[in-house]
Amino acid sequence: MTSPRDQLVADAQATIAEGSKSFRFASQLFDAQTREHSWLLYSWCRACDDITDGQTLGHDAEVTEDPLDRIAFLEEKTNAALLGEETGLAAFDALGVVVAECGIDPTLTDDHLAGFSRDAVGWQPRTEDDLLSYCYQVAGAVGVMMAQVMGVDPDDRDTLDRAADLGIAFQLANIARDVIEDANVGRCYLPMQWLKAVGLAGEDITHPIHRSSLARLNKRLADLADQYRASARVGAARLPFRSRWAINSASRIYGRVAEKARKLGEHAWDQRIVVPKHEKARLVALALLDSLKSPPQVSREGLWTRP
Repeated sequence: MTSPRDQLVADAQATIAEGSKSFRFASQLFDAQTREHSWLLYSWCRACDDITDGQTLGHDAEVTEDPLDRIAFLEEKTNAALLGEETGLAAFDALGVVVAECGIDPTLTDDHLAGFSRDAVGWQPRTEDDLLSYCYQVAGAVGVMMAQVMGVDPDDRDTLDRAADLGIAFQLANIARDVIEDANVGRCYLPMQWLKAVGLAGEDITHPIHRSSLARLNKRLADLADQYRASARVGAARLPFRSRWAINSASRIYGRVAEKARKLGEHAWDQRIVVPKHEKARLVALALLDSLKSPPQVSREGLWTRP
């Protein structure tokens, strides 16, 4: 007979298999316990994203009519899960399990939900720091939670900051890939200062005439992602080997998305950027080599840092 916890793990595995093939691919490298915990955490993150955007497993986002009600729902169910209450929703019950079993700092869930609250009110960053703070909320905070899943001491500030850096890098790659898709549902994560600098302030950025300017901004996003990935690799080197390999693999795969967005230039949005399975396998092999040697000791000086 399947236990309630085993069912939550099975549900989470099914969710990640459809919602993030890249992270699922990398997660296979974790030891069994860390893998389960990563899936449980992911299922909550995926549910928060889907509920906020009115989408299914990260696809078909649409403008919702009740965004603030959706955020209130997320907060209610998340708080119930953190109190150990059954919510009746597998993704939120999964959060309760992984927080209890791994000792995750529950305030990190507030950081994560704060990003969705920004989306609910149509927020757009004004500056690069605004952009990076948002990337921390929606992805960097998850990186910190994942580090705690992998056993990083909550007092190890530098390693946790570097875990946040990897999440920030992932989100910068996602933004570069999805600029047009996001704009079609009324969202823009390119800072207003950046848009002004290339003459796109107040313009409809989805118009093909602006692709050259958008390509310049995509390069800026990808270059920024490179800096945060380099910092994150220093922190990953402090993890147990299997976790280190998994994280370096995820970094390579998501980094490839940013690299493709930069290389494709004006054609980055002709079709959705994907990393095919054979290419992921090659990147995992390269990540193995990364994990067997010491990374360059990159300073965090000048990088955005979580509060």
